[in-house]
Amino acid sequence: MEMECRTFRTMQSLLLSFILCLSANNILKMEAQASSVIAIIKESENVGVGTGGTVAVEQDTESVIKLAGFDLREGQEILFTTAGEEDDDCSSGEKTESFSIESVVNTSESVDSGTYGTVSVKLGSRWNRENLYICLKVEENRLKHQGSEPWLTVTVEPPLLPLWLQIMLIAVLLLFSGLFSGLNLGLMALDPTELKILQNCGRGSEKKYAKQISPIRKTGNYLLCTLLLGNVLVNSTLTVLLDDLSSGLFAVIGATAGIVIFGEIVPQSICSRHGLAIGARTLLITKFFMVLTFPISWPISKILDLILGQEIGQVYNRERLLELIKVTDEYNDLQKEEVDMISGALELKRKTVLDVMTPLSDCFMLDEDAVLDFKTVTDIMHKGFTRIPVYSKTRDNITALLFVKDLAFVDPDDCTPLKTVVKFYKHPINFVFDDTTLDIMLTEFKRGESHMAIVNRVNSEGEGDPFYEVLGLVTLEDVIEELIKADIVDETDQYVDIRTKKSRRDHNYRRDYSVFAEQDDVIRPKITPQLALATFQFLSTEVKPFQRDYLSETVLHRLLQQDIIYNENLQEDEPTFLFSNGKAVDYFIMILQGRVEVTIGKENLIFEQGPFAYFGQQALMSQTDNSSMSPASTPSTPGSMRSNLFKPDFTVRLLSDTQFIRVTASQYRAALVATKMEQEVQGTESSSDVFSHEWQKAQKKSTAGDEEPEKAVEALPNNGAVHDLGGSDDDSPEIKLLHKDPNESVA
Repeated sequence: MEMECRTFRTMQSLLLSFILCLSANNILKMEAQASSVIAIIKESENVGVGTGGTVAVEQDTESVIKLAGFDLREGQEILFTTAGEEDDDCSSGEKTESFSIESVVNTSESVDSGTYGTVSVKLGSRWNRENLYICLKVEENRLKHQGSEPWLTVTVEPPLLPLWLQIMLIAVLLLFSGLFSGLNLGLMALDPTELKILQNCGRGSEKKYAKQISPIRKTGNYLLCTLLLGNVLVNSTLTVLLDDLSSGLFAVIGATAGIVIFGEIVPQSICSRHGLAIGARTLLITKFFMVLTFPISWPISKILDLILGQEIGQVYNRERLLELIKVTDEYNDLQKEEVDMISGALELKRKTVLDVMTPLSDCFMLDEDAVLDFKTVTDIMHKGFTRIPVYSKTRDNITALLFVKDLAFVDPDDCTPLKTVVKFYKHPINFVFDDTTLDIMLTEFKRGESHMAIVNRVNSEGEGDPFYEVLGLVTLEDVIEELIKADIVDETDQYVDIRTKKSRRDHNYRRDYSVFAEQDDVIRPKITPQLALATFQFLSTEVKPFQRDYLSETVLHRLLQQDIIYNENLQEDEPTFLFSNGKAVDYFIMILQGRVEVTIGKENLIFEQGPFAYFGQQALMSQTDNSSMSPASTPSTPGSMRSNLFKPDFTVRLLSDTQFIRVTASQYRAALVATKMEQEVQGTESSSDVFSHEWQKAQKKSTAGDEEPEKAVEALPNNGAVHDLGGSDDDSPEIKLLHKDPNESVA
């Protein structure tokens, strides 16, 4: 193409020279009398421009040139000579064979007008690189030299290479063209991220190839510039060789067909599927051309790196990775369950707790005022939940959590209040907003603080201030089910999916717990070990008669193991009183469970008390004055007993089913004596035997006590029923009532 452009420009200059020659009238008149050639014009495609603007024809190839001159005649002969213009009659120098002028055309009908004639010439290798000048036969035996100007000079251009060598080079260049084109697609399509993946988890050969290719692939733009420059260099050389073998349209068609088919389509179709293997096996060729094109490729690559930045490679975000797994499902070896798990893990960040939570209306919950009797515990076991929210008054006011394992030490016969259990364990409650994503929720659950969370939101609808609205519950199991895209059903579940109320097919998981409702013939009140420990600690630290100054810890512990615990049920037909204002008593009572109403003072002030409130401390403190007596002392007379009775100035009435401790004065005195004997005996007799001996004496005294008309002391039956004791007195000994906080007192 470059040669053709130069030829076109030469033709323009020749035409211009021809016009200038025509404008010289004096020369025209002189030359009009004899034939002459003033310029050579290209006619065929294989005629080009030689060095210095001469007319170049190919060696051993028939070329057609056009002669411009005056009085040229058809059949007139010309020949070429190596002699210059000084040889006017062409008598010296070597001469070629003669050629005849054909197809003469006159520019006008004038006698001195210009004429054009075409000549077909074929010059051999003898004239290679020689400047040949035209000798025109003007007469039968006379030749005239036409000048040595470049536009009147012909040179013979030899072929670039021998024909056999050109054919071989064309084949090799087509091979390299295809190689560069294929590597450009195959290597550049292998981004660094994919090569790292293949190095770590590819097959045996893939790991090897990826490890070999990775270093040069990291060069990025340097490799790209090398491949492109090599491809352009090969294609350009291939075009020149094809043009040298043929000319015109045939060279264009041949070069296009060869490059497109063998240099682009075939290699790219192969390398698109086997680029890794081909790239690894042609690595030496690639490195050779990287070194060969280094002066050009490396600077260009650095400029591209500076402008475009570092090549990161193909990176998949969450959505693209999820879609990649789905669209390649039929080609990979992943099972459906594995695909579901991967999909669930990738979707955790998009889904919120609102999508997986259990609505509040479907949640099993307990009122904090409930009692853990057999019915409640059975209901809990039937539901099969391990964590149960506890609410106060309304279901949206969740105040605590009950774990089923918390019931391990709870006896349904004790009818333990639920509030006592949840306050003892105090499991943390985790509140989350409805827009919390599942990945954050899973992180919270993994911390181990709680595996259940309360879902709420800020409700700003309607008038008034916004408030927190409880929507439902979310558990670790809900998040895991969303993660694995499957429902988890254990042996206690009633539903496959509680949100859809889909029941289990088998119903053998339900158990009959009525067998646990069987009771002994003798019903004895019991308390949990936790409550017994709390009672022991409270009495020994906060209630003066039971502190270490009066009772030893061993004796107090055995005292609490005796029949001093009573359950009193609230009577519907008449009120039940534990103490009556002015009615003398000789016992001490501390509330363990339930509520009582206390009326005190002349103004009848009324307030309520609950667990760990105690009354009648003075009835026991009166026994401490006689604690110095020996164990063998004579028991108190009835008169002395009456003098030590305690007359409360308050009334205690039951408000609910109540469990309490009742210690009489005689029982407390037995504990005092046992403590004194324990200190004196010092191991000669076990403390257990001492306490048992004194306790039996106290029990006999309680059953065979005074039967005075006042009936100052009335023993409680086993069920603990205490009714109105009547009487009144103006004495107002100090009473200390404690509830929860020992520092909180009422006089």
